[in-house]
Amino acid sequence: AFEFRVLGPLRVFKDGDELPMSANRELAILACLLLNANRVISVDRLVEAVWAGSAPRSAWRQVAICVSRLRRRLGAGVIETSSPGYLLRAPDDSIDWLRFTAMVARAREQAARDQQGAVTLLREALALWSGSPFEDLRGLRYDVARMAEWRLEALETCLELEIELGRHHQVIPELLALVAESPFRERVRAQLMLAQYRAGRRAEALRTYQETRRFLLEQIGLEPGPALRRLHEQILRDETALMRPPAQRPAPVVPSQLPPQVLPFVGRDGELAGLDAALRPGREAPGALVVTGPPGVGKTTLVLRWAHARIDWFPDGQLFADLAGIEGHAVLDRFLRALGERDLPADHAEKVALYRSRTARRRMLVVLDNAGDGDEVASLLPGGPGCRVVVTSADPLDDLVARQGAHRVFLAPLGEEAARELADMLVGAAGTALGPEAVTDLVATSCGNPLSLRLGAARLRTRVARV
Repeated sequence: AFEFRVLGPLRVFKDGDELPMSANRELAILACLLLNANRVISVDRLVEAVWAGSAPRSAWRQVAICVSRLRRRLGAGVIETSSPGYLLRAPDDSIDWLRFTAMVARAREQAARDQQGAVTLLREALALWSGSPFEDLRGLRYDVARMAEWRLEALETCLELEIELGRHHQVIPELLALVAESPFRERVRAQLMLAQYRAGRRAEALRTYQETRRFLLEQIGLEPGPALRRLHEQILRDETALMRPPAQRPAPVVPSQLPPQVLPFVGRDGELAGLDAALRPGREAPGALVVTGPPGVGKTTLVLRWAHARIDWFPDGQLFADLAGIEGHAVLDRFLRALGERDLPADHAEKVALYRSRTARRRMLVVLDNAGDGDEVASLLPGGPGCRVVVTSADPLDDLVARQGAHRVFLAPLGEEAARELADMLVGAAGTALGPEAVTDLVATSCGNPLSLRLGAARLRTRVARV
């Protein structure tokens, strides 16, 4: 329940309440550990962060004292001793700096296919900044410079995308402020010139170039770089290409093919937790996860329950196919069309390659229901590390486990208590008319098989309805 904010004054929140942090040495150590969360930081590096090259002989002992104080303030288990120093354990989403870098990386990946989505992500990331980090900590000056560079590059990328989206009028004030903040960054000055030109302010764009040239000559004795000079020449010639923003790629198709959940649903908490652990984003995952068990045991019901609950893990789409009675190449065609492809190659190997290319950079879920063998599943495995595949099969699919490193979950029948709960929910008011023995017999004859329970409950309700 911690939240650490370093994109501005260092602040620590625990359970929503801010913890007082005042001692400079402790702040320096905490800041260094936060910027390197979940990695071991040597005591020497912490000494440098605190004293910036002028450490006393007792520096190591004083670092240990500061760490001890931080542990008392933060609680046990947050800062660990690990040779040759210390390690701060924290989820990435609890530190605003790590959230910022993750969002910027996602935006850069997304920019090629969805510029507006990338701009939204970048603006959300930039909004995390509330000031200048670690202003009084000289030992972290290089970290501060690195963070500032990340912020400026993210802002430049965002402004560039907004200019391409035709928002040149809106970004000019922000670009003017950014030029004043970072006068040596030629990329920003080029963006300002292009935005001014597209806004119909050609004279201002040319004046911006002249001011840039004069500034660089006065400050460092150099002419503007080739990119800036080329843009200046294009503006002088009124090249029509400058007025045409790059053509927007169509937004990617986001398939949402999951069937509805089978309700009511009871039990299976352990199995759902196991699926969470194996398929959670941000970790290496197996090529596929196989849920296997006897017919009617609830494999598809379990997978759909989990998939609907975790649909926000897969914002780029969810593909679903029932492989019973259909060949893998036909499913592959369906998946490619669902991903926006219209002209499909004739060769099966080319289709597989195209499918993996289209899924390589996506965070998608693929559910393959009622698989018969591992070969048909193998050709439907996507190529991207952000994709997850769940396969259901009555067969244990040993070949898929052996060849693809698939994880496997063996699904057992429901326990007696869960079976009774499901039966009561399914039979409903009909159970009162038939008496408790009818439900008891239903639970006994089903042997914990959910499909048997559902069929039996449907027959009981039909019998009552006909009376």
